[in-house]
Amino acid sequence: MKDNLMFGIGMFAMFGIIVGVIALGMWGFPKYNVWKNQLKGEAQLKEAEYSKQVQIEEAKANLEAEKLNAKAEVERAKGMAEAMEIEGGKLTDEYVKYLWVKTMAGQEKSTIYIPTEASLPLLEAK
Repeated sequence: MKDNLMFGIGMFAMFGIIVGVIALGMWGFPKYNVWKNQLKGEAQLKEAEYSKQVQIEEAKANLEAEKLNAKAEVERAKGMAEAMEIEGGKLTDEYVKYLWVKTMAGQEKSTIYIPTEASLPLLEAK
């Protein structure tokens, strides 16, 4: 009889533990899902903020590059104006040829323009 009592208490305890685990799971699983989704949302928010910061920094870099390109263009124009002043305020044929040769020197492929009678280019040579 003592064995039957111990067996009954053991079965009751086992049943209580199983019911407790099920109840704990029913209570804890929804809370875990909320916590997991909250962490996922925070991670997505941080990623969006980082992407926004990267775009802002790229835009700032592009703006700075454009400002520097504009300054370089202004300096080039000043140099050209000074060269024109030295030339007497007009473009001479020699200076135009010099500019053309200077431009063509930095290119791999060259297009050669040969002036003809009416200053029309030769489109096809036979």
